[in-house]
Amino acid sequence: MEKKTPQRKPDWLRIKIQTGEKQQQVMELMQSLSLHTVCGEANCPNLMECFGRGTAAFMILGRYCTRNCTFCCVEKNVPLPPDEEEPAHVAHAVRQLGLKHVVVTSVTRDDLPDGGAAHFARTIEEIRRQDPQVVIEVLIPDFKGDPSALATVLAARPHILNHNVETVPRLYPEVRPMAVYERSIGLLASVKKSVPAMYTKSGFMLGLGETGAEVRALLADLRKAGCDFLTIGQYLAPSKKHHPVVEYVHPSIFAEYKEIALSLGFLYVSSGPLVRSSYQADKAAEYM
Repeated sequence: MEKKTPQRKPDWLRIKIQTGEKQQQVMELMQSLSLHTVCGEANCPNLMECFGRGTAAFMILGRYCTRNCTFCCVEKNVPLPPDEEEPAHVAHAVRQLGLKHVVVTSVTRDDLPDGGAAHFARTIEEIRRQDPQVVIEVLIPDFKGDPSALATVLAARPHILNHNVETVPRLYPEVRPMAVYERSIGLLASVKKSVPAMYTKSGFMLGLGETGAEVRALLADLRKAGCDFLTIGQYLAPSKKHHPVVEYVHPSIFAEYKEIALSLGFLYVSSGPLVRSSYQADKAAEYM
């Protein structure tokens, strides 16, 4: 498929500007605790809405990533050592915001022996210590396929284990050159084998050059791996230096893929142009 970046976003991708006191409070709280959010670091199109609702997806282990994915605008650089106070700071922010469902993700830290798994575990444990009732969802990297790192996170017992496949396998060399599709699918399958009762989640983007047949095969792979929850959103290129948008996919196609996914047995599917991994993540908990 020839790659041509569309010159203009369609009407369904226009975002209403939202500001307010709650949004400012969230931003100030994050700054005061030296916390990062994937909402801000990845230029999420729903940032204003979510901050305005008093929610955020926490991004731990710093703001520098060791991977070179061409779709992502999180900064690539030499990362700093993990902040030992960060787990407690995240838990404090969760309590201050009154969250009932919290999402914790991270940059990929291939420089750390365990990929940051122990830091994830400490963050989960600290959140649960300060508020045993909150639903904890973690969106983790692949830990380079290290089963002991994954076991460390699973031992902390998050309610939902999320790992995004991001795109179809054919596009991995272009979009995720340091990742392996089979490794990501295998991670999700490993969770179900290790802790069958734990809910798993994944997500991917449309508009990178994938075909309909490839998307349907991807959905089948995820269900075969036991994936419970799914998010599908439109890829939006952060800059001209990133992978180009090949297509702005019509909302009707997102609806079609949602129906296919539900027919395959996914418990909950959020599919739409502005959907992101953590967008209204608490809705999935209704199906637990």
